Amino acid sequence: MKISTKGRYGLTIMIELAKKHGEGPTSLKTIAQIHNLSEHYLEQLIAPLRNAGLVKSIRGAYGGYVLAKNPENITSGDIIRVLEGPISPVEGIEDEEPVKRQLWIRIRDAVKDVLDSTTLEDLANYKDTGEQDSYMFYI
Repeated sequence: MKISTKGRYGLTIMIELAKKHGEGPTSLKTIAQIHNLSEHYLEQLIAPLRNAGLVKSIRGAYGGYVLAKNPENITSGDIIRVLEGPISPVEGIEDEEPVKRQLWIRIRDAVKDVLDSTTLEDLANYKDTGEQDSYMFYI
């Protein structure tokens, strides 16, 4: 499964809204400027997120968007499904021979588990320590 710019930028919008949760609306223009993205493209992505009940729009001079739920109640899986569709590594899993079907189902379930256990709160509070998980091999 490959996540397109729709999913990536949709997550960007939602993470920014989670960071500002409780502070009032945030404009797409602000998010676009922070991340050097097209405001027009973000406008296209916000509509399905609003229709899915993940964000609310606030009208007016100081309007923008806010999360419709608390950040701990929205998962990255919720967002990816709205923007990308069902989570599946390949199409037509049911048509595969049993050995391959088993593999594809395990991969799908692993991706779902990660997406569904990662909340917007987790992503908004992430601090990059500069350290990477690495393995030490001894010979």
